[in-house]
Amino acid sequence: MADPTPMQILAALWHEAGLDGAALGRMVLTGGEPQLPSSFRVGAAAQATIAAATLAAAETWRRRGGPIRGAGVDMRHAALEFRSDHYLELDGKPLGERWDSIAGTYTCGDGRWVRLHTNFPHHRAGVLRLLRCEGERGAVRAALQDWTGFDFEQAAAEAGMCVTAMRSFAEWDAHPQGAATAALPVLRIERIGEAPPVPLPTDGDRPLSGLRVLELTRVIAGPVGGRTLAAHGAAVLHITAPHLPAFDHLVLDVNRGKRAAQLDLRREADRATLRELARGADIFVQGYRPGAVASHGFSPAELAALRPGIVCVSLSAYGEVGPWAARRGFDSLVQTASGFNRAEAAAAGIHDAPKVLPCQALDHASGFLIAFGALAARLRQAEEGGSWHVRVSLAGTGRWLRRLGRLEHGLAAPDPKMTDVQDLLESSASGFGTLRAIRHSGVIEGAAPRYALPSVPLDTHAASWE
Repeated sequence: MADPTPMQILAALWHEAGLDGAALGRMVLTGGEPQLPSSFRVGAAAQATIAAATLAAAETWRRRGGPIRGAGVDMRHAALEFRSDHYLELDGKPLGERWDSIAGTYTCGDGRWVRLHTNFPHHRAGVLRLLRCEGERGAVRAALQDWTGFDFEQAAAEAGMCVTAMRSFAEWDAHPQGAATAALPVLRIERIGEAPPVPLPTDGDRPLSGLRVLELTRVIAGPVGGRTLAAHGAAVLHITAPHLPAFDHLVLDVNRGKRAAQLDLRREADRATLRELARGADIFVQGYRPGAVASHGFSPAELAALRPGIVCVSLSAYGEVGPWAARRGFDSLVQTASGFNRAEAAAAGIHDAPKVLPCQALDHASGFLIAFGALAARLRQAEEGGSWHVRVSLAGTGRWLRRLGRLEHGLAAPDPKMTDVQDLLESSASGFGTLRAIRHSGVIEGAAPRYALPSVPLDTHAASWE
């Protein structure tokens, strides 16, 4: 059986979300594979997920009384947007990726590879406490010889750290977490409460004008979801906590188009502020460790009681069921644990080291699925009523990517550098300096995507709706 085309992938996502297939005829997809060096169909995944979010924005515009417009996504542009963090310049200087000095892959005493994610200071400190060594790669390498890969993975998880052992696809499928989530769809949209239909807003001249989005996320996947909604006109208020670390170089990219405020949910006054904001929100997106935001009184059920008709979106690393449901995780860790690093290495003829995908594909695909799922649920709410819960996980997105098939010669594709993407960059002021970055690839006729607000430091705005 042939692998699905990008349009077939889009159609499957669209129907999975319970939307009318008539809209699919208004989407035009251009370009072909491969666009990035990978044996996986990263370009097709990028094009389909971005197209799903774009078409949902166009459909929202139509249903609120706007014109019927076509939409389009080019695969090259979409694939490069999947690695938007690679193509950033601030005041004329490239930023590139930033990793902690001991982050990355190592072999343990049993020969099993593990990946350490130590980019946050408390994660770095916790790993070093476990290893009882200095923060230097040679010392870490030596200390790991006293561990097996799976034992260190488990010890790190019990300590709240971020480490995974490298598995093959077969090992992940046999693992209790892989088995528990194998049958879940890539996007889960569920009605969680009763509420009358809430009409879509009719003010404003952009597809998502009038939609209010509360975004409690950080790093890549969740913020990409909010950035996508902002690109089509939604009012996105990004909420972070002053005591939690962040990556400024990612904030530059993923917080374009948003207002940014901070609340400390350990304080009742700030919880009261967030409750008031939630009463005025259409969509509430959270991307912290499962249960973290809910522990402060903001579970989907509590939000539905507070604001009947709300759409809640939850992002997790490994899915909402199984023994790893509450485990912390990042794209690079999920790639390692669920088989991608070994499979990509095998495709490249590498037998003694892991190989990563050419971008944080699980993060970015999940981010665009967040935007798509949020809009799909909001469209259904406007017709069917109810409060809604959308679930996305990095591991679920990974399994979906596997199902799209492989590219026999995909690794031979060129690896685009900054000089190769100049036609897709846009310049804008930001709260950090003049920013050059990849513009959004999902285009709606008569309503080109744009970021009405610049990316700014996380404590720039008051925690209030405009």
